[in-house]
Amino acid sequence: MDPTGQPPDVARAPRPYHHGDLATTLLDAGEAELVDKGIEGFSLRGVAKRAGVSHAAPAHHFGDVDGLLTALATRGFERFLARQEEFRRQARREPRAQLEASGVGYVAFAMENPALFRLMFGSRRPDFASPGLGLAAQAAFDDLARHVADVTGNANPPSKDRAALHDVAATWALAHGLADLLAAGRLPSLGGLPPRARNRAIVGILGRAVRSP
Repeated sequence: MDPTGQPPDVARAPRPYHHGDLATTLLDAGEAELVDKGIEGFSLRGVAKRAGVSHAAPAHHFGDVDGLLTALATRGFERFLARQEEFRRQARREPRAQLEASGVGYVAFAMENPALFRLMFGSRRPDFASPGLGLAAQAAFDDLARHVADVTGNANPPSKDRAALHDVAATWALAHGLADLLAAGRLPSLGGLPPRARNRAIVGILGRAVRSP
């Protein structure tokens, strides 16, 4: 698989918007604000200033600051799944190779988008009870469970089968732990490798998580 893939330049100035596109412009500005200020320093006023709109515009579209953070987390989960699919398309169609590619995409997304990754997985600010974010997060979990089941041969849903749940949890915990450590710069001996070598190492580590039938 090709590990190259440049992170988006989220800090660039928002592009001009047309009527009906303001929500997207605000999301782009919100992501830049998140990168620069973090969750604690995130504000609707700062987002409005970046977007070049009135201070009332973000509240009009998203309600409050947590509403905008919820929308950003929703967008994050959608891109998170898309990044994994990019790696799967370049991998062998064999189930284990597909699962390993998902894991590499998981880690790549975290390293490319550390602020967004922490919002999605480490913050209580997004409202996971909201329909959009709830569906996006569930889709990410279901995608993982499906690829784990393809490897183990256990098609029972994790909610009803303890072995299936343990297999999903083991894979998720290992991929997430690697992603979190690498995004935070806590594994410099691995994170400092060239992308191809790093991805090969990640595949080797992930291969220890899930048993084959």
